Parts: sequence; C-alpha cells; structure tokens
Amino acid sequence: MNSIVITDNKTSMQTLISDFKQLTKVGLSLSVVFSSVAGYLLAVDVVNYTTLILLAIGGFLMVGASNAYNQIIERDTDAIMLRTQNRPLPTGRMSVGVALTIAILFTIVGLSILYTINPKTALFGAISIFLYTSAYTPLKSVTPLAVFVGAIPGAIPFMLGWVAATNQFGIEAGMLFMIQFFWQFPHFWAIGWLQYEEYKKAGFNMLPMNTKDKGAVKQIIFYTIIMILVSIAPVLKVSGTFYISPITAVIIALLGGIMLFYGIKLHKSEQNTDARKLMLSSVLYITVVQIIYVVDKFLH
Repeated sequence: MNSIVITDNKTSMQTLISDFKQLTKVGLSLSVVFSSVAGYLLAVDVVNYTTLILLAIGGFLMVGASNAYNQIIERDTDAIMLRTQNRPLPTGRMSVGVALTIAILFTIVGLSILYTINPKTALFGAISIFLYTSAYTPLKSVTPLAVFVGAIPGAIPFMLGWVAATNQFGIEAGMLFMIQFFWQFPHFWAIGWLQYEEYKKAGFNMLPMNTKDKGAVKQIIFYTIIMILVSIAPVLKVSGTFYISPITAVIIALLGGIMLFYGIKLHKSEQNTDARKLMLSSVLYITVVQIIYVVDKFLH
C-alpha cells in the first residue's frame, strides 16, 4: 500500500515539475540566457562571474515570466491547437491562480536581480516582458504584424548582455539587437508555415499577409538576406568597439547561406519538409553565430 502512495507522490511530483517546465518554457528560456551571456562576453575584457550569474538567473526568470503570462492569456486558444493542448492550463492540471503567482514572482525576482546589475538592464528586461505579453500576444489574433512586434522582445536578450556589462546602450548594443531582430523573421515564418493550419484554427496570423504561398517565402528570403548583411556588417567597423575579422564575416555569410538555400528551396517546393529544414538551420545559425562572435573577440 505504501509503495502505491510513494509511486503516486513520485508521479505527481514529476507532473508538477514537467508542468512548471512547460509553463515557463525552460528550453526557450535557456536559449535566451545563452544569448545574454554571449552579449555579455562580447562586451567585457575581464569576466565578472557574479554579474554573469545574476544576468543568467535574471534573464531566465524574465523569459519564464513572459511565457507564463502568454500561456495564461492564450489558455483557450492553446486548447484548440494540437501542439499546445497538453499544456498545464488548457488541461486543467494547473490553475490560473498558480500560473499567475509563478509569473508575478518570476517578474519581481527577475527584474530585481537585473536591477542589481544596473537599472538599464532591468529597464530593458521590463520592456521585454511588457511587449511580449501586452503587445505581441494579443496582436497575434489581429494582424500578421504581430511578428514584427514580437521580434522586439525577442531581440532584447543578446543586447541585454552588452548593457549588463557596460551600463551603456550604444551602437554596439544596437547592432546586437538588429542581428537578432532580423533573424526572427525567417525563423518565425518558417514555424508559421509549419503550423499554418493549427494557427488558423486558433485564429492566429503568423505568416506575412496571412497566406501560405510563394509571396510569404519571398519575404522570408528578403529578411534572410538583410539578416546576413547585418550579421557581417561589424567587419566594416561601423559598430563601435564591436567588430569582427574578415574570415569570421565569411564564415557567418556561409552559415547564412545555408538558411538562404533552404529559403529558396521552400520557394520552389512550398513543402513543409523544406520549411522544417529552414527552421532548424535558423536555430543553428543564431547559436553558432553568437559563439563565433565571442571566439572572434577573444582571438583579436
């Protein structure tokens, strides 16, 4: 009898942990922390590990809060889509009250931690949470321009690291913001392509002009080209103390070329398989590019 109780407790504990991870989207939150850390390392000559740990924890909580608010607002539409219907709120495994408590706690603690680094870092963190929950989330069901609005909080983490390190928002932080900003269009539109039917069921407009056609892919290709140009622009030494060597620029251009290749393939085929390859290559791109920037900086 006792073993059944223990097993039940273990199962419910595992469910609780799993629900918490789903509500705060731990994987996504960690990728944001990765971006922030990369931005920080690009800005400093000597690493302050206390600041780095505070930035990682604060950044993680900031994104976790945004995701929790998002799922509270979208719990009804989440119930419609296959990809999201097993989340803790639509299934009723977690109450809105519990989710809201987690979101508010994460917001307060996360922004307080970022504030101890410097007020500018906390300000950008607050802007990120506000735009994600109060602008991007409600706009998804209104206009395809939601992706533009969502790209702003999505681009903040990379530059947040720079601001945390320098207490300055200048040309360098602006450049990091632009790189991650333009990257999001091919990335999200590839997801929008893959999930088009699901999003349509929920009434979300996630593709340009809300149509799954060659016109949408032309936009993907256009923004991929801009993303590549912005990513290699630091080689021209136009972005203050943030610059890269010519060989690094070539490597980044080649990496961007992989995304462009899949974008062109998608334009020809209009097949989900190519959209998936584009989406995966975009994840590879932003991860590897951030690593390359940091490596390049320390090789200078």
